[in-house]
Amino acid sequence: MFNRPPLEERIAAHQRERAPLKSGKYVEHRPAALVFAFVLTFVVLTHIVALVTLALGPR
Repeated sequence: MFNRPPLEERIAAHQRERAPLKSGKYVEHRPAALVFAFVLTFVVLTHIVALVTLALGPR
């Protein structure tokens, strides 16, 4: 459409131009890694607080 290659071909061309990932680097988008770490930390802390609240509840 509009004399452009299909989306799949444009994505493949873009990926061919990129350099390979460095060893040990799993998340190449830094803000996404920070959001993931924040959400994971929030969920773990929320569960810990809930467990402590249930354990120390009314007696």
